[in-house]
Amino acid sequence: MEEQFIIEAARLLAKGFCTLTMGFSAIGEGFLIGKALEAIGRNPEVEGSLFSKMIIGAAMAESTAIYALVAFFIL
Repeated sequence: MEEQFIIEAARLLAKGFCTLTMGFSAIGEGFLIGKALEAIGRNPEVEGSLFSKMIIGAAMAESTAIYALVAFFIL
């Protein structure tokens, strides 16, 4: 009986970590895009190279959130 409580507590703790990961990923993605747009506003000549790097970074941050969401539902 006590083992079931430990397993359930571990599962809920893991779900909490997944939720934190999704939240921090969203914060990081917003920070990344905001800073990239700020840099483009300061120096418009670098828009082409900076925009593509921003999109790649945003996709990586989004994939981290998607992996955390999948792990949340698997748990």
